[in-house]
Amino acid sequence: MNATPPSDRAERLLWLGIETSCDETGVAVVEERSGRIRGIGALLTSQVNRHRPFGGIVPELAVREHARNLPLLVPQLLARLGLSPLDLGGIAVTEGPGLASSLLIGNAYARAMGASLGLPVFGVNHLEGHLFSPFLEGSEPIPFPFLGLVASGGHTLLAAVEGWNRYRILSSTSDDAAGEALDKIARLLGLPYPGGPEIERLASQGDPKAFCFPRGFPETGDLRFSFSGVKTAVRYFLEQHSERRADPHFLSSVAASLQDSVVRTLCEKALWAASKGGFRTLAAAGGVLANRRLREMLEAGCSDAGLSCRIAPPALCTDNAVMIASAAALKSAAGIPPSLSQDIDPGLPLAV
Repeated sequence: MNATPPSDRAERLLWLGIETSCDETGVAVVEERSGRIRGIGALLTSQVNRHRPFGGIVPELAVREHARNLPLLVPQLLARLGLSPLDLGGIAVTEGPGLASSLLIGNAYARAMGASLGLPVFGVNHLEGHLFSPFLEGSEPIPFPFLGLVASGGHTLLAAVEGWNRYRILSSTSDDAAGEALDKIARLLGLPYPGGPEIERLASQGDPKAFCFPRGFPETGDLRFSFSGVKTAVRYFLEQHSERRADPHFLSSVAASLQDSVVRTLCEKALWAASKGGFRTLAAAGGVLANRRLREMLEAGCSDAGLSCRIAPPALCTDNAVMIASAAALKSAAGIPPSLSQDIDPGLPLAV
């Protein structure tokens, strides 16, 4: 999100958001006015190039980068916006789930800043941030209840969102998350990290019907997710056809076929759950939702089923501080007092 000059300061509350749950250091300022959210500005430092040589995230490197970047990004963002820390009304920070060492950096900074300025510090569940990110660019009230789909590198789940702090998990993955599986399959294909965008790029040149890869729990009505099977199937398939690995068309069709397997699994389970659960709105977010084919299939499926489809814009699909600040601002506006656990929780569940 590009920084824009803040509007007049009357009747508004500015929230600083801090996101360090994994390998992205994100800060953002959002404005809450009468229960409506407007993004003021955001900065994000990616660590992709630091972790790419290792084919995945190295926690020791991630925490080092967070410790280096966060103290630079916050004052840089405030200066760009022409704001002083005294202009802030609250601080929001991810308190879990995520990598423990990464979460500690963001939480320590938020607590220290809040204590020095006398500001409330609001702990936000990372998954909660994703669940509400599809609604941050609209002016309409959030349509409770709705069905939320979160698909990322660390999580794949369906949740009934009945109100603030009223989240019911309907399904989650029994093994690899969708994004994690795509990253692992990308390595099998010789593609760089992160794998999801690379698979999508390669798949755009292939035939999604060329090969048939399995889908976990394919039975209608079974909402469980599983993506380790398709990963294993691709590995054995590539071993059996090793002589074809030099053929670009072969690899692109493998990518297209496995992408089709993952995308159809997510779509079919989400649409079935929305229809049978009586939901009128399906909201989807998380890094995997940046995939264009997945977005198109969800939108088409919702249109056919008469459902409202809300998908987070690509910039808010991956980890970001805008969704963290916005969740805290919206909850505060709804009368929910700020709360922050005594310690971070790498396995923090959604509130029920």
